[in-house]
Amino acid sequence: MGFSIDVSIPVLTVFLQGIISFFSPCVLPLIPLYIGYLSGGTGVTKEDGQMEYDRKKVMIHTICFVIGISFTFFLLGLGVSALGTFFKSNQLLFARVGGLMVFFFGLYQTGILGTSSMIEKDRRLSFSFDKLAMSPFTALLMGFTFSFAWTPCVGPALASVLIMAASASAKSLGFILIGVYTLGFILPFLAVGFFTTTVLAFFKSHKNVTRGAVKVGGILMIVMGVLMFTGKLNAMTGYLSTLPTPSITSEKETKAKPKETVEEKPQQNESTSASDGTSEVQKPLPAIDFTLQDQFGKTHSLSDYKGKTIFLNFWGTWCPPCRAEMPDIQSLYETQETEGENGVIILGIAAPNYGQEKDEQGIKNFLKENGYTYPVLIDTDAELFEAYGIYSFPTTYMIDRDGNVFGYASGQISKDMMHSIINQTLKGEKD
Repeated sequence: MGFSIDVSIPVLTVFLQGIISFFSPCVLPLIPLYIGYLSGGTGVTKEDGQMEYDRKKVMIHTICFVIGISFTFFLLGLGVSALGTFFKSNQLLFARVGGLMVFFFGLYQTGILGTSSMIEKDRRLSFSFDKLAMSPFTALLMGFTFSFAWTPCVGPALASVLIMAASASAKSLGFILIGVYTLGFILPFLAVGFFTTTVLAFFKSHKNVTRGAVKVGGILMIVMGVLMFTGKLNAMTGYLSTLPTPSITSEKETKAKPKETVEEKPQQNESTSASDGTSEVQKPLPAIDFTLQDQFGKTHSLSDYKGKTIFLNFWGTWCPPCRAEMPDIQSLYETQETEGENGVIILGIAAPNYGQEKDEQGIKNFLKENGYTYPVLIDTDAELFEAYGIYSFPTTYMIDRDGNVFGYASGQISKDMMHSIINQTLKGEKD
Protein backbone atom coordinates (compact mmCIF):
# COMPACT_ATOMS: atom_id res chain seq x y z
CA MET A 1 0.00 0.00 0.00
CA GLY A 2 3.00 2.28 0.24
CA PHE A 3 3.86 4.77 -2.50
CA SER A 4 7.20 4.92 -4.25
CA ILE A 5 8.64 8.38 -3.63
CA ASP A 6 12.00 9.33 -5.06
CA VAL A 7 13.41 11.32 -2.17
CA SER A 8 16.84 11.69 -0.65
CA ILE A 9 16.69 11.82 3.14
CA PRO A 10 19.91 12.86 4.90
CA VAL A 11 20.62 10.64 7.88
CA LEU A 12 21.52 13.73 9.91
CA THR A 13 18.08 15.25 9.21
CA VAL A 14 16.33 12.13 10.49
CA PHE A 15 18.59 12.02 13.55
CA LEU A 16 17.94 15.69 14.37
CA GLN A 17 14.19 15.27 13.97
CA GLY A 18 14.37 12.44 16.48
CA ILE A 19 16.01 14.83 18.96
CA ILE A 20 13.56 17.64 18.21
CA SER A 21 10.60 15.28 18.68
CA PHE A 22 11.44 15.11 22.37
CA PHE A 23 10.60 18.80 22.72
CA SER A 24 7.25 18.56 20.92
CA PRO A 25 3.88 18.30 22.71
CA CYS A 26 3.59 14.77 21.31
CA VAL A 27 6.08 13.56 23.92
CA LEU A 28 4.70 15.39 26.96
CA PRO A 29 2.70 12.42 28.28
CA LEU A 30 5.83 10.27 28.28
CA ILE A 31 7.75 12.43 30.74
CA PRO A 32 5.62 11.99 33.91
CA LEU A 33 5.53 8.23 33.39
CA TYR A 34 9.27 8.10 32.84
CA ILE A 35 10.07 10.28 35.87
CA GLY A 36 7.64 8.29 38.00
CA TYR A 37 9.31 5.05 37.04
CA LEU A 38 12.75 6.60 37.52
CA SER A 39 12.14 7.90 41.03
CA GLY A 40 10.45 4.74 42.24
CA GLY A 41 12.40 2.05 40.48
CA THR A 42 16.08 2.83 41.01
CA GLY A 43 16.30 4.18 44.55
CA VAL A 44 18.20 2.13 47.11
CA THR A 45 17.87 2.76 50.85
CA LYS A 46 21.26 2.76 52.58
CA GLU A 47 21.90 1.66 56.15
CA ASP A 48 21.54 5.23 57.43
CA GLY A 49 18.08 5.44 55.85
CA GLN A 50 19.07 7.79 52.99
CA MET A 51 18.08 7.14 49.39
CA GLU A 52 20.74 6.67 46.74
CA TYR A 53 20.09 6.48 43.00
CA ASP A 54 22.18 4.35 40.68
CA ARG A 55 22.89 6.47 37.59
CA LYS A 56 24.03 3.46 35.56
CA LYS A 57 20.73 1.70 36.19
CA VAL A 58 18.86 4.88 35.34
CA MET A 59 20.61 5.09 31.97
CA ILE A 60 19.99 1.42 31.18
CA HIS A 61 16.33 1.74 32.16
CA THR A 62 16.03 4.92 30.09
CA ILE A 63 17.37 3.23 26.96
CA CYS A 64 15.06 0.23 27.42
CA PHE A 65 12.06 2.43 28.19
CA VAL A 66 12.50 4.66 25.14
CA ILE A 67 13.20 1.71 22.83
CA GLY A 68 9.88 0.30 24.03
CA ILE A 69 8.10 3.58 23.34
CA SER A 70 9.77 3.81 19.94
CA PHE A 71 8.00 0.63 18.88
CA THR A 72 5.26 2.96 17.64
CA PHE A 73 7.63 4.22 14.90
CA PHE A 74 8.38 0.69 13.75
CA LEU A 75 4.66 -0.12 13.94
CA LEU A 76 3.98 2.73 11.53
CA GLY A 77 6.71 1.36 9.28
CA LEU A 78 5.11 -2.09 9.27
CA GLY A 79 2.07 -0.50 7.66
CA VAL A 80 -0.52 -3.04 6.55
CA SER A 81 1.72 -6.08 6.71
CA ALA A 82 0.37 -9.08 8.60
CA LEU A 83 2.44 -8.19 11.69
CA GLY A 84 1.53 -4.52 11.50
CA THR A 85 -2.15 -5.35 11.16
CA PHE A 86 -1.99 -7.72 14.15
CA PHE A 87 -0.53 -5.07 16.44
CA LYS A 88 -2.82 -2.31 15.20
CA SER A 89 -5.98 -4.42 15.40
CA ASN A 90 -5.11 -5.27 19.02
CA GLN A 91 -3.93 -1.76 19.87
CA LEU A 92 -6.66 -1.09 22.44
CA LEU A 93 -6.00 -4.42 24.17
CA PHE A 94 -2.26 -3.71 24.46
CA ALA A 95 -2.99 -0.20 25.77
CA ARG A 96 -5.35 -1.56 28.43
CA VAL A 97 -2.92 -4.25 29.56
CA GLY A 98 -0.21 -1.59 29.75
CA GLY A 99 -2.54 0.69 31.68
CA LEU A 100 -3.16 -2.01 34.28
CA MET A 101 0.56 -2.63 34.61
CA VAL A 102 1.38 1.08 35.05
CA PHE A 103 -1.49 1.44 37.53
CA PHE A 104 -0.21 -1.53 39.57
CA PHE A 105 3.34 -0.17 39.69
CA GLY A 106 1.95 3.21 40.73
CA LEU A 107 0.07 1.63 43.62
CA TYR A 108 3.20 -0.19 44.72
CA GLN A 109 5.29 2.97 44.48
CA THR A 110 2.91 4.98 46.66
CA GLY A 111 3.08 2.30 49.35
CA ILE A 112 -0.64 1.54 49.19
CA LEU A 113 0.15 -2.14 48.66
CA GLY A 114 2.49 -2.12 51.64
CA THR A 115 6.23 -2.60 51.76
CA SER A 116 8.09 -4.93 49.47
CA SER A 117 8.62 -7.34 52.35
CA MET A 118 4.85 -7.64 52.80
CA ILE A 119 4.45 -8.37 49.12
CA GLU A 120 7.22 -10.93 49.31
CA LYS A 121 5.44 -12.70 52.18
CA ASP A 122 2.13 -12.84 50.35
CA ARG A 123 3.38 -13.66 46.89
CA ARG A 124 2.22 -16.81 45.17
CA LEU A 125 4.57 -16.55 42.23
CA SER A 126 8.24 -17.36 42.52
CA PHE A 127 9.69 -13.97 41.63
CA SER A 128 10.82 -10.87 43.48
CA PHE A 129 8.57 -7.89 42.82
CA ASP A 130 11.37 -5.46 43.64
CA LYS A 131 13.68 -7.01 41.07
CA LEU A 132 10.92 -6.91 38.49
CA ALA A 133 10.15 -3.27 39.28
CA MET A 134 13.78 -2.28 38.81
CA SER A 135 14.66 -4.41 35.79
CA PRO A 136 15.49 -3.23 32.26
CA PHE A 137 12.93 -5.78 31.01
CA THR A 138 10.15 -4.02 32.93
CA ALA A 139 11.25 -0.66 31.54
CA LEU A 140 11.18 -2.11 28.01
CA LEU A 141 7.78 -3.73 28.61
CA MET A 142 6.36 -0.52 30.08
CA GLY A 143 7.57 1.53 27.13
CA PHE A 144 6.32 -1.10 24.67
CA THR A 145 2.79 -1.18 26.10
CA PHE A 146 2.72 2.61 26.44
CA SER A 147 3.50 2.95 22.73
CA PHE A 148 0.04 1.57 21.94
CA ALA A 149 -1.60 4.43 23.85
CA TRP A 150 0.51 7.07 22.11
CA THR A 151 0.05 8.19 18.53
CA PRO A 152 2.59 10.68 17.23
CA CYS A 153 2.20 13.60 14.90
CA VAL A 154 4.57 12.66 12.10
CA GLY A 155 6.75 15.37 10.57
CA PRO A 156 8.05 15.42 6.97
CA ALA A 157 11.38 13.65 7.54
CA LEU A 158 9.86 10.72 9.42
CA ALA A 159 6.95 10.64 6.94
CA SER A 160 9.43 10.11 4.10
CA VAL A 161 11.17 7.39 6.09
CA LEU A 162 7.84 5.63 6.71
CA ILE A 163 7.04 5.76 3.00
CA MET A 164 10.39 4.10 2.31
CA ALA A 165 9.69 1.45 4.96
CA ALA A 166 6.38 0.67 3.27
CA SER A 167 8.06 0.27 -0.12
CA ALA A 168 9.45 -3.16 -0.94
CA SER A 169 12.45 -1.68 -2.78
CA ALA A 170 13.49 0.60 0.10
CA LYS A 171 12.15 -1.31 3.10
CA SER A 172 15.53 -2.14 4.66
CA LEU A 173 16.84 1.42 4.36
CA GLY A 174 13.54 2.73 5.70
CA PHE A 175 13.76 0.66 8.87
CA ILE A 176 17.43 1.58 9.33
CA LEU A 177 16.44 5.25 9.21
CA ILE A 178 13.63 4.60 11.71
CA GLY A 179 16.39 3.25 13.95
CA VAL A 180 18.39 6.46 13.42
CA TYR A 181 15.30 8.49 14.36
CA THR A 182 14.89 6.38 17.50
CA LEU A 183 18.53 6.98 18.44
CA GLY A 184 17.98 10.73 18.25
CA PHE A 185 14.80 10.31 20.27
CA ILE A 186 16.69 8.50 23.06
CA LEU A 187 19.42 11.11 23.65
CA PRO A 188 17.25 13.79 25.34
CA PHE A 189 15.77 11.11 27.59
CA LEU A 190 19.29 10.17 28.64
CA ALA A 191 19.94 13.81 29.48
CA VAL A 192 16.74 13.93 31.55
CA GLY A 193 17.84 10.76 33.33
CA PHE A 194 21.26 12.21 34.06
CA PHE A 195 19.99 15.46 35.53
CA THR A 196 17.10 13.81 37.36
CA THR A 197 19.47 11.55 39.26
CA THR A 198 21.58 14.60 40.07
CA VAL A 199 18.56 16.40 41.53
CA LEU A 200 17.43 13.33 43.42
CA ALA A 201 20.94 12.84 44.77
CA PHE A 202 20.87 16.45 45.99
CA PHE A 203 17.73 15.70 47.98
CA LYS A 204 18.85 12.30 49.22
CA SER A 205 19.73 13.78 52.61
CA HIS A 206 16.18 15.10 52.88
CA LYS A 207 14.45 11.83 53.48
CA ASN A 208 10.91 13.19 53.72
CA VAL A 209 11.23 15.22 50.52
CA THR A 210 12.52 12.21 48.63
CA ARG A 211 9.74 10.01 49.92
CA GLY A 212 7.25 12.66 48.87
CA ALA A 213 8.73 12.74 45.36
CA VAL A 214 8.42 8.96 45.15
CA LYS A 215 4.75 9.11 46.17
CA VAL A 216 4.04 11.91 43.68
CA GLY A 217 5.67 9.80 40.98
CA GLY A 218 3.45 6.89 42.01
CA ILE A 219 0.32 9.04 41.83
CA LEU A 220 1.31 10.18 38.33
CA MET A 221 1.72 6.55 37.29
CA ILE A 222 -1.71 5.67 38.72
CA VAL A 223 -3.32 8.53 36.78
CA MET A 224 -1.43 7.55 33.63
CA GLY A 225 -2.48 3.93 34.02
CA VAL A 226 -6.14 4.88 34.34
CA LEU A 227 -5.92 7.14 31.27
CA MET A 228 -4.22 4.38 29.27
CA PHE A 229 -6.81 1.79 30.28
CA THR A 230 -9.80 4.01 29.49
CA GLY A 231 -8.30 5.31 26.24
CA LYS A 232 -8.54 8.89 27.50
CA LEU A 233 -4.83 9.66 27.45
CA ASN A 234 -5.38 11.73 24.33
CA ALA A 235 -7.53 14.12 26.33
CA MET A 236 -4.31 15.29 28.01
CA THR A 237 -2.34 16.08 24.92
CA GLY A 238 -4.55 15.97 21.84
CA TYR A 239 -1.85 13.93 20.12
CA LEU A 240 -3.19 10.49 20.88
CA SER A 241 -5.73 8.77 18.68
CA THR A 242 -6.39 5.58 20.62
CA LEU A 243 -10.00 5.80 21.71
CA PRO A 244 -12.72 3.24 22.37
CA THR A 245 -14.40 2.33 19.09
CA PRO A 246 -17.46 4.55 18.73
CA SER A 247 -20.85 2.91 18.27
CA ILE A 248 -22.13 2.82 14.71
CA THR A 249 -25.83 2.93 14.00
CA SER A 250 -27.81 2.89 10.81
CA GLU A 251 -29.31 6.29 11.61
CA LYS A 252 -25.94 8.04 11.38
CA GLU A 253 -24.88 9.77 8.20
CA THR A 254 -21.58 7.95 8.01
CA LYS A 255 -21.94 4.60 6.27
CA ALA A 256 -18.61 3.09 7.31
CA LYS A 257 -18.99 -0.43 8.68
CA PRO A 258 -16.88 -1.45 11.67
CA LYS A 259 -15.73 -4.71 10.12
CA GLU A 260 -14.68 -3.11 6.85
CA THR A 261 -11.58 -1.45 8.23
CA VAL A 262 -8.74 -0.71 5.89
CA GLU A 263 -6.35 -2.46 8.24
CA GLU A 264 -8.03 -5.84 7.72
CA LYS A 265 -6.13 -6.51 4.53
CA PRO A 266 -2.73 -8.07 5.21
CA GLN A 267 -3.05 -11.00 2.85
CA GLN A 268 -4.00 -8.78 -0.07
CA ASN A 269 -1.01 -6.52 0.27
CA GLU A 270 1.69 -8.99 1.19
CA SER A 271 1.62 -10.56 -2.26
CA THR A 272 2.99 -7.48 -3.97
CA SER A 273 5.44 -6.37 -1.29
CA ALA A 274 7.25 -9.62 -0.73
CA SER A 275 11.00 -9.41 -0.79
CA ASP A 276 11.33 -12.16 -3.39
CA GLY A 277 10.40 -9.67 -6.10
CA THR A 278 7.38 -11.57 -7.40
CA SER A 279 4.82 -9.56 -9.34
CA GLU A 280 1.51 -11.12 -8.31
CA VAL A 281 -1.49 -9.03 -9.20
CA GLN A 282 -2.85 -7.32 -6.12
CA LYS A 283 -6.56 -7.73 -5.51
CA PRO A 284 -8.21 -4.28 -5.48
CA LEU A 285 -9.29 -3.08 -2.05
CA PRO A 286 -12.54 -1.10 -2.21
CA ALA A 287 -12.44 2.12 -0.22
CA ILE A 288 -14.97 2.40 2.60
CA ASP A 289 -17.93 4.45 1.45
CA PHE A 290 -19.24 7.40 3.43
CA THR A 291 -21.79 10.18 3.36
CA LEU A 292 -20.71 13.28 5.26
CA GLN A 293 -21.28 17.03 5.15
CA ASP A 294 -18.47 19.55 4.74
CA GLN A 295 -17.99 22.86 6.57
CA PHE A 296 -20.38 24.57 4.14
CA GLY A 297 -23.19 22.06 4.65
CA LYS A 298 -22.70 20.30 1.31
CA THR A 299 -23.11 16.51 1.36
CA HIS A 300 -20.36 14.32 -0.11
CA SER A 301 -20.49 10.58 -0.79
CA LEU A 302 -17.51 8.56 -1.94
CA SER A 303 -19.68 6.79 -4.49
CA ASP A 304 -20.54 10.14 -6.08
CA TYR A 305 -16.92 10.54 -7.17
CA LYS A 306 -16.45 7.21 -8.91
CA GLY A 307 -14.46 7.79 -12.08
CA LYS A 308 -12.33 10.42 -10.37
CA THR A 309 -9.22 10.25 -8.21
CA ILE A 310 -9.69 11.23 -4.57
CA PHE A 311 -7.10 12.80 -2.27
CA LEU A 312 -8.41 12.03 1.24
CA ASN A 313 -6.58 13.75 4.10
CA PHE A 314 -7.23 12.96 7.79
CA TRP A 315 -6.04 15.76 10.06
CA GLY A 316 -6.54 17.65 13.33
CA THR A 317 -6.50 21.35 14.21
CA TRP A 318 -4.14 20.55 17.14
CA CYS A 319 -1.56 18.76 14.98
CA PRO A 320 1.41 20.95 13.86
CA PRO A 321 2.38 18.75 10.85
CA CYS A 322 -1.28 18.75 9.78
CA ARG A 323 -1.43 22.53 9.89
CA ALA A 324 1.91 22.79 8.08
CA GLU A 325 0.71 20.86 5.01
CA MET A 326 -2.73 22.48 4.74
CA PRO A 327 -1.57 25.47 2.64
CA ASP A 328 -0.24 22.99 0.05
CA ILE A 329 -3.54 21.10 0.09
CA GLN A 330 -5.37 24.39 -0.45
CA SER A 331 -3.06 25.12 -3.39
CA LEU A 332 -3.84 21.69 -4.86
CA TYR A 333 -7.54 22.38 -4.50
CA GLU A 334 -7.22 25.68 -6.36
CA THR A 335 -5.09 24.35 -9.23
CA GLN A 336 -6.00 20.69 -9.71
CA GLU A 337 -8.44 19.65 -12.44
CA THR A 338 -11.70 18.26 -11.10
CA GLU A 339 -13.40 17.15 -14.32
CA GLY A 340 -12.59 14.56 -16.95
CA GLU A 341 -10.42 11.47 -16.79
CA ASN A 342 -7.71 13.28 -14.83
CA GLY A 343 -10.10 14.89 -12.38
CA VAL A 344 -8.90 14.91 -8.78
CA ILE A 345 -11.17 15.55 -5.79
CA ILE A 346 -9.50 17.09 -2.73
CA LEU A 347 -11.17 16.23 0.57
CA GLY A 348 -10.13 16.74 4.17
CA ILE A 349 -11.67 14.91 7.12
CA ALA A 350 -11.82 16.19 10.70
CA ALA A 351 -13.51 14.64 13.75
CA PRO A 352 -15.06 17.10 16.24
CA ASN A 353 -14.31 16.37 19.92
CA TYR A 354 -12.09 13.42 18.95
CA GLY A 355 -9.42 13.48 21.62
CA GLN A 356 -8.73 17.15 22.21
CA GLU A 357 -10.09 18.24 18.85
CA LYS A 358 -12.27 21.34 18.74
CA ASP A 359 -16.02 21.04 18.41
CA GLU A 360 -17.64 21.32 14.99
CA GLN A 361 -17.96 25.09 15.15
CA GLY A 362 -14.35 25.38 16.31
CA ILE A 363 -13.17 23.42 13.27
CA LYS A 364 -15.24 25.62 10.96
CA ASN A 365 -13.84 28.76 12.59
CA PHE A 366 -10.29 27.42 12.20
CA LEU A 367 -10.83 26.82 8.49
CA LYS A 368 -12.42 30.23 7.96
CA GLU A 369 -9.77 32.13 9.92
CA ASN A 370 -6.98 30.50 7.91
CA GLY A 371 -8.66 30.89 4.54
CA TYR A 372 -9.05 27.18 3.75
CA THR A 373 -11.90 26.64 1.31
CA TYR A 374 -11.35 23.05 0.19
CA PRO A 375 -14.08 20.69 1.45
CA VAL A 376 -13.43 19.32 4.93
CA LEU A 377 -15.87 16.58 5.87
CA ILE A 378 -17.13 16.61 9.45
CA ASP A 379 -16.80 13.07 10.83
CA THR A 380 -19.04 13.71 13.83
CA ASP A 381 -18.57 10.36 15.58
CA ALA A 382 -15.05 9.64 14.30
CA GLU A 383 -16.44 6.54 12.58
CA LEU A 384 -14.43 7.10 9.42
CA PHE A 385 -11.24 7.67 11.43
CA GLU A 386 -11.82 4.31 13.10
CA ALA A 387 -12.82 2.54 9.90
CA TYR A 388 -9.69 3.69 8.07
CA GLY A 389 -7.50 2.80 11.06
CA ILE A 390 -5.90 6.22 11.44
CA TYR A 391 -2.82 5.64 13.59
CA SER A 392 -0.88 8.86 13.05
CA PHE A 393 -1.62 12.44 12.07
CA PRO A 394 -1.83 13.49 9.34
CA THR A 395 -2.62 10.49 7.13
CA THR A 396 -3.48 10.77 3.44
CA TYR A 397 -5.27 8.09 1.41
CA MET A 398 -5.39 8.02 -2.38
CA ILE A 399 -8.47 6.42 -3.96
CA ASP A 400 -8.43 5.58 -7.66
CA ARG A 401 -11.11 6.04 -10.33
CA ASP A 402 -12.65 2.65 -9.56
CA GLY A 403 -13.17 3.52 -5.90
CA ASN A 404 -10.29 1.35 -4.65
CA VAL A 405 -7.61 2.34 -2.15
CA PHE A 406 -4.44 2.87 -4.19
CA GLY A 407 -2.11 3.80 -1.34
CA TYR A 408 -1.62 5.93 1.73
CA ALA A 409 1.04 8.12 3.33
CA SER A 410 1.47 8.57 7.08
CA GLY A 411 2.71 11.98 8.20
CA GLN A 412 3.27 15.39 6.69
CA ILE A 413 4.16 15.30 3.00
CA SER A 414 5.51 18.09 0.81
CA LYS A 415 3.73 19.61 -2.17
CA ASP A 416 6.00 17.70 -4.55
CA MET A 417 5.14 14.45 -2.79
CA MET A 418 1.44 15.30 -3.03
CA HIS A 419 1.79 15.74 -6.79
CA SER A 420 3.76 12.49 -6.97
CA ILE A 421 1.16 10.33 -5.21
CA ILE A 422 -1.63 11.94 -7.25
CA ASN A 423 0.19 11.20 -10.51
CA GLN A 424 0.92 7.62 -9.44
CA THR A 425 -2.76 7.11 -8.68
CA LEU A 426 -3.84 8.66 -11.99
CA LYS A 427 -1.46 6.39 -13.90
CA GLY A 428 -2.46 3.39 -11.84
CA GLU A 429 1.10 2.37 -11.12
CA LYS A 430 3.66 3.16 -8.45
CA ASP A 431 6.86 4.73 -9.78
